[in-house]
Amino acid sequence: MNWEVIFHAGLATGTVLLFAAIGEIFAERSGILNLGVEGMMLLGAMAGFSMSLSSGNVWLGLGAAILAGGILSMAHGLVTIHLQADQVVSGLSLTFLGTGLALVLGEGLTGQTAAQMTLFDIPVLSQIPFIGPAAFERHSILVYIGYLLAPAAAYYIVKTRPGMHLRAVGEKPAAADTVGINVYAQRYFYVFVGGCLAGLAGATISLSVSPGWYSVQTTSGQGWIAVGLVIFAQWNPIRAAVGAYLFGALRRLILDLQGPALILGMTNPLYVNSNFSFFLQMTPYLLTILALVIGSRQAMKKRLGAPAALGVPYIRGERGA
Repeated sequence: MNWEVIFHAGLATGTVLLFAAIGEIFAERSGILNLGVEGMMLLGAMAGFSMSLSSGNVWLGLGAAILAGGILSMAHGLVTIHLQADQVVSGLSLTFLGTGLALVLGEGLTGQTAAQMTLFDIPVLSQIPFIGPAAFERHSILVYIGYLLAPAAAYYIVKTRPGMHLRAVGEKPAAADTVGINVYAQRYFYVFVGGCLAGLAGATISLSVSPGWYSVQTTSGQGWIAVGLVIFAQWNPIRAAVGAYLFGALRRLILDLQGPALILGMTNPLYVNSNFSFFLQMTPYLLTILALVIGSRQAMKKRLGAPAALGVPYIRGERGA
């Protein structure tokens, strides 16, 4: 078994989850739970593929995907921040809205081929034994950006003044308001950032991981997995990156184990003895249930270290906000 290939594929596919998870971390750190990641990713995949196909420019495609995800996220922001509606219901509705828009606007795109991201090596680093070929050979620029995004996001949240404001809004919005931090503006901004990164994650699939290809099954539940990764990472970008890459490598490992078994006329033992394929298929739904439980139970949020105000609408002047 070629572990180098497995980790190479894990880093590429894990980048999708990384972008989506870090975007969701920013939104949730501000106090807004957004379960619409799947819908924003699918719309981003469609918008990026469509723009790349029509213009022949993959960078315009990435820009369109980022903008599509960001604009769609503002619907969630308006409903949850301005109208103070239930964040779980709004997030689920956003997934349906994004999926519906992708179906309608992406009609006729399936089966066509668009411009795709160029794969290239990083000189010197690609020569490092084992690590070099897996991490720094034949990846798109998005994968390399992903390497930098996680530590940059962690530094931003913990070490910078804007990051301090972000944490304050997510933990004690009333206290943040009293010192002049605009809670509503902060939450709108980070919901938008989360949407932009979700759109970028979708475009990463259609233009980089599965280059030049798009269908309504493009995301295949990866948005829900990203939401779950945020919880398992305890809202830490570095841990989210590790989880994203490991999950990507696991998906490739299952495929590699299945191949030799099929050639020999055998059944993959992972599928027979542990029903592992069924477990992988239901993972997004298990993570969704977990996200719903945590988003609705204060005790569970506190136990896992979630932002104290996550899922709670902020009403200026209300006690306990």
